Amino acid sequence: MTLDVESAKLLEQLAESGAKPFHLMEPVEARGLMASLRSQDEGPAMHSVEEVQLGGMRLRVLTPSASVRGAILYLHGGGWVVGGLDDFDHFARQLAQRTDCTVVLADYRLAPEFPFPAALDDVERAAQWVLDNCEQLTGPANSPLIIAGDSAGGNLAAVFAQRAAQRGQSQWALQVLIYPVTQADLDGPGYLDPQRQLLLTREDMRWFWDHYLPDEEQRQQVSASPLAATVLRGLPPAVVLTAELDVLREEGQAYADRMAQAGISVATRCFSGQMHGFVTTPSLRASSEALDWLSEQIGSMAASR
Repeated sequence: MTLDVESAKLLEQLAESGAKPFHLMEPVEARGLMASLRSQDEGPAMHSVEEVQLGGMRLRVLTPSASVRGAILYLHGGGWVVGGLDDFDHFARQLAQRTDCTVVLADYRLAPEFPFPAALDDVERAAQWVLDNCEQLTGPANSPLIIAGDSAGGNLAAVFAQRAAQRGQSQWALQVLIYPVTQADLDGPGYLDPQRQLLLTREDMRWFWDHYLPDEEQRQQVSASPLAATVLRGLPPAVVLTAELDVLREEGQAYADRMAQAGISVATRCFSGQMHGFVTTPSLRASSEALDWLSEQIGSMAASR
């Protein structure tokens, strides 16, 4: 396993800048690091951009064209501790343009100020808002609704998809999980592999979990570790993307395999030579390749729903 040259250069630049690993920072400091990594390029122009206040949570609605083919509720990554609308705006614009779907970015509450299950509660509220406003977001009544997220956002998306299935909500046509957190076992092979201690390390994940859900026993519940679910019937089709040099690779693939075994249609791809976080890092060429693949899968799988 060899890390992509561009990713290796990015890590070298971060080290030269004096950036510390997440687990050696306070949450506020870590959020500042995330903000410093934002793309300076605004990204593709949108047909419209709307800010929505939903209680104490903000939604940013990015509509790429006058006639879209669906809507994506996107839950950003950041270990449930860092990340926000502006940090993921560029990526969301790219996703909206390439899929020709309205993207709704949810600014869910972050730990440790708002630990588990605050983020999940916010996701439920955001999803209900999407359902209530689907006609304005998508146009035709049969346009697909998609739940998506990366890393911790992938965890929230997977948990929400399970809950929606249990409630019999069939409106969600697809779930898109980008290197998702699906369990709280920090002793798996990926976490113990020294070659994978890159942008996200085992100690970083321990730090994120400690802020999000300090009680280790509670982390095993399905609403924190979706891989622990015993029944996966009724879930929407899934697109699962993993990265070869990511500590989360095995658990993302394991969840994809579990869904496939339960009869769920699943498209998977592991990107060789890539580390955690590459998809939402626009300076990496592999990010564009991943967006192309995601857009292709979203287009074909959502249309066949």
